[in-house]
Amino acid sequence: MTEETTNLVLDHLRHLRAQLGRVEDKVDALYGRMGIVERHIATVHVSEAIQNSEIDRVNIRLDRIERRLELTE
Repeated sequence: MTEETTNLVLDHLRHLRAQLGRVEDKVDALYGRMGIVERHIATVHVSEAIQNSEIDRVNIRLDRIERRLELTE
């Protein structure tokens, strides 16, 4: 290879390495954002479970009240 060809190949390799570095940075940022999304989804699931538990307790209390007042058939 001539000196000019070698320099051209090295320039292309440097350019590719720089682009790969930017891609790696973007992937790292996406991993971070994905972690945030996963934590948010987990929080939503916990919140939903708590609400379901509270609804169940209200239903139990309502059933007891209906039985005491003889409102059930």
